[in-house]
Amino acid sequence: MDGVWLAAAAGAGACFALQASANASLRAHLSSPLWAAFFSICGTILTAVTVMLLIRPVPPAAAAARAAPWWNWIGGPLGALIVLSGATLAPRLGAAAFIAAVVGGQLACSLLLDHFGLMELPRQPITPARLLGVLLVFAGVVLVKFR
Repeated sequence: MDGVWLAAAAGAGACFALQASANASLRAHLSSPLWAAFFSICGTILTAVTVMLLIRPVPPAAAAARAAPWWNWIGGPLGALIVLSGATLAPRLGAAAFIAAVVGGQLACSLLLDHFGLMELPRQPITPARLLGVLLVFAGVVLVKFR
């Protein structure tokens, strides 16, 4: 079953590369990374609203929303930052180097989140093998960009 989840995650990664490239192209047409990010996020909102109207999930209790830690609410602003970075950096770095650097940053941050069990994740200590994996990804970033 892990293979299915890994394949789904790889598919999400492919969507990220497509999104960054589409936003980079939109940026070129609109001459502004801010407008490209804005319209991309409008598409996200429209998609989310459509799905919610079609599925009609039961709304969460207000008390549950109030009880959520502050950091549960940073996904939207972080998503906007990711969209803006794709629109701004993909044209400068190229899609492959941009995505490789993003994956490297994601992996390094994830390693720390796991090690310290932050954001309610189960603790998974940094091991030499896991650290080597991160270093190999960063080596890949260098190879993708400069070779």
